[in-house]
Amino acid sequence: MLTKTKIYLSSPHMGGSEQKFVNQAFDTNWIAPLGPNVDGFENDIKSYLGDNNEVAVLSSGTAAIHLALQLLDVSGGDEVLCQSFTFSASANPILYQGATPVFIDSEPDTWNMSPELLEIAIKDRIEKYKKPKAIIAVHLYGMPYKAKEINEIAKKYNIPVVEDSAEALGSTYFNQACGALSDIGILSFNGNKIITTSGGGALITKNIELKNKAVFLSTQARDNAPHYQHSSVGFNYRMSNVLAGIGRGQMEVIDDRVEARRNNYNYYKDNLSNINTISFLDEPEGFFSNRWITCIKTNSYELREEIRLALQQDDIESRPLWKPMHMQPIFKDCLSYTDGTSENLFKNGLCLPSGSNLTQNDLDRVLNIIKNTPNS
Repeated sequence: MLTKTKIYLSSPHMGGSEQKFVNQAFDTNWIAPLGPNVDGFENDIKSYLGDNNEVAVLSSGTAAIHLALQLLDVSGGDEVLCQSFTFSASANPILYQGATPVFIDSEPDTWNMSPELLEIAIKDRIEKYKKPKAIIAVHLYGMPYKAKEINEIAKKYNIPVVEDSAEALGSTYFNQACGALSDIGILSFNGNKIITTSGGGALITKNIELKNKAVFLSTQARDNAPHYQHSSVGFNYRMSNVLAGIGRGQMEVIDDRVEARRNNYNYYKDNLSNINTISFLDEPEGFFSNRWITCIKTNSYELREEIRLALQQDDIESRPLWKPMHMQPIFKDCLSYTDGTSENLFKNGLCLPSGSNLTQNDLDRVLNIIKNTPNS
């Protein structure tokens, strides 16, 4: 009897040439966290984002955010304004530094940080405590945030922006690459991202001194001495030459991956747009999303759960949208500036299978389940 294969939300998709670079690392014994693949991968990303950027590849996107906060001198007693509607990795590094997160709700046009609430929060924290030390804004699900407005507010109050582009490699904002729109950007190459190195990330900056400091801190902050000497606290955050080899192969197919993900979104939307209980997030003018994950918003929690459970019954992975950080138990005592936008998205939104390796049969299976859900 034929059995249906599981459809994953976003699985790794190899292009075929990754093995070539990995084999080179083995053949030359470059297995350590340095070597030609590391240099090559950084140059590939730099070329893709624009040559005015500097890139340090690291062990994870979380490590990149942590180092970004280190570079911005965030420490105990500081507050960092962070998008609430995101994965916890955006906020956890704030705690690593002994600082306190203050969460900002989203706006409905992109589902990302609300510029209006951001400025309200900044004014309020300056009046009641002190000026926040940094802002962490996120391009959620590949959709760029309102960078012009966020950057203008940040510049007005002289607060640096960490651009969490973990989900947005391949997205652009008015033809500028996401990850390179702010003071410091970060990328993720986790197994579910648009390209992967199994596990990995990158820090992006236009300042070569900041890049060099990030590399220094990520390699245990070893001073320039013939012996092991350390004047700073360092971290084991550098990407290995083997994993960077996977990344070099993945960069050869990134345009194909973006195209495939966008095609998934378009196919879902074309085939579900006649259902008035389901809506999609459109791109504002000048915004180009890699459509890392296709998300739908239903008109009720009950319908969202009905669809999710029906997909699960057919061995199809889907997932509710991110639960906002201000609703998470670990952050329950943190300040937040909210208006209900992200809570509503979490309640009614669902991530659909979006991998670049989905087949036509996979997509039609998903659509068939949704269309046959009784209340959709």
